[in-house]
Amino acid sequence: MQIPGLITHEGITHCAWRTSAPEYRHYHDHEWGLPVADDIQLFEKICLEGFQAGMAWITILRKREHFRRAFEGFDYRKVAQYTEQDIERLMADPGIVRNRAKIMSVINNARRACELVEETGSLAAWMWSFEPSADERPAVVDLAYWTKNPTSKASVRLSRALKKRGWTFVGPTTMYALMQAMGMVNDHLEGCICRQQIEHCRQQFNRP
Repeated sequence: MQIPGLITHEGITHCAWRTSAPEYRHYHDHEWGLPVADDIQLFEKICLEGFQAGMAWITILRKREHFRRAFEGFDYRKVAQYTEQDIERLMADPGIVRNRAKIMSVINNARRACELVEETGSLAAWMWSFEPSADERPAVVDLAYWTKNPTSKASVRLSRALKKRGWTFVGPTTMYALMQAMGMVNDHLEGCICRQQIEHCRQQFNRP
C-alpha cells in the first residue's frame, strides 16, 4: 500500500515531492534538512525563504544562482551597505524576483544580521538556540502533520524574536520552512530513505 506523501521508485522510497521537478531531486537528497552552521549560508536561506512568500519554492530554487550573483553570495556584511542604486540594479535584474519590498527586506535584514552578530558573535548560534525541544517534536512525521502544521511553537518564538529585532518577512510559516531547510527539524516523512540519514547527521552535528 502506498503511504500518502511517499513514492517508491526502483525499490527506494522518498518524499513524493522529490519527483515533482528535476531540481527537487538533488535538493531533497543532498541539502534539505542537513544541519547548517555557517552564518552566510543561514542568511541566504532566510532571504530565499522570504522571497518564497506567496510563491512556489521551485521558482526560487531555479533562480537561486541568479540570486547569489545579484546579492554577492548573500554576504550580509556586503548587502548591509547597499544603497538606493543597488535597489534599482536589483529591480532591473530579470534573473531574480523583482519585488521591491522583498529586496528592501534583504537589505534591512542584512543590517539586522550585522547587529546581531556584533552583539552575540554568531547568527548561527543565535538561530540554533531556538531548536525545538524533544517534547515539542512530533512522534511521527507524516503528510497529515505537514498539512495541518505549517508552523510550530519554535517557529513562532523565532519569528517573534526576529521581528522584535527589526527583521522583516520572517513570519512563523516562513521560519518553519527555514527550520526544515537548515536541519533544525527533520521533516523527511517517516519511510523516506533520507529521514534516517538526516537524523544521523543531526546527531553528529555540533551545535554552534
